[in-house]
Amino acid sequence: MKNSNPSSIHPKHLQNIRARQRAKAQEAAKPPTPPPTTVTIRTTPRDFANPVDYEHPYECMDRFAKALALRYDANRTRHSYYRQLRLIHQHFGSDPSLLTQPQLRDYFLFIKLKKEWKPNSIRLAKAACSQFFVDLLGHSEWTVLRQIRTKDHDTLPAVLTLQQVHDLIDRIRLRRYRTPIKLIYVCGLRLSECLAITVHDIKGKENKLLIRSSKGHQDRVLPLPTSMWHELQDYWREHKHPLLLFPNVGRGDRGSVAQRMRQATAPMPCSSLQRLLIVARKELNIPAAKIHTLRHSFATHLLEAGAHLHTIQKLLGHKQINSTMVYLHLTHQTVSDTLHLMDKLYRSLPR
Repeated sequence: MKNSNPSSIHPKHLQNIRARQRAKAQEAAKPPTPPPTTVTIRTTPRDFANPVDYEHPYECMDRFAKALALRYDANRTRHSYYRQLRLIHQHFGSDPSLLTQPQLRDYFLFIKLKKEWKPNSIRLAKAACSQFFVDLLGHSEWTVLRQIRTKDHDTLPAVLTLQQVHDLIDRIRLRRYRTPIKLIYVCGLRLSECLAITVHDIKGKENKLLIRSSKGHQDRVLPLPTSMWHELQDYWREHKHPLLLFPNVGRGDRGSVAQRMRQATAPMPCSSLQRLLIVARKELNIPAAKIHTLRHSFATHLLEAGAHLHTIQKLLGHKQINSTMVYLHLTHQTVSDTLHLMDKLYRSLPR
């Protein structure tokens, strides 16, 4: 039988116990942290609202960030272009303004042949390099950027069945992650759009959801099902954040989950939901499924249910109808209707 006498405890362990007790007493003596004000809360998952706020490793990258801020209104574009320059800086490990034209050519060969970037990504890198090397640094004589050609591949996005969507969401066990994923599917949202929603964007009694500053710096209003609104109400009552609907949960043991969410100054990071969905996909042995796959599935399922293509275009926030027409190739209903029509035409022919 072990001796319960305190003197038998090792002095080092006893010192640690007393230190933890003092820390708990000091934490209890502190006044409660006031809830964050709307001024201190950001609604974007990014740590910095603008690339100008970054800590730039080189002066040329600071100039590039300022040039992007003057040229583009959409913060998404600024971040995307600056990220391309940062990748070039990390690839060479040097000041990007000192690179030569052969080095830039080798970089594009690397991302195209070794990294196997998709055409959209290569065009984005090309546009960013044109802004930096030609417009900012004045290398108008460089011909490498004019030599780059990319052609889109005719690939269709992955789409889940209704049962697969149900099984995926059922695998997300924690409610604080399941509810935003359900909202993404039910309203066809982009991940960044969902996490940036504030309590002021929900007009539940009018069955409306306002999406602010989406892709292309556009706002749009979506229908919000009453049942989804009630679930969002229950979700918010759990943390009662003054602004954010999906605040960051954070880490550590300081207070409960609800308390940490109430004190959050930023929305939930995108990686949290992305990681959980990948884990659920692997458990269900679904070959391809990301958060954005739920948006594709939403559009396809609406089209199969008989929704008009222009209605789906407005719900998704597509500027061009061509972007929405891709779902015509994904719906099984279109194939079924076509087969029925072809069979009807055949039967009308003489025997």
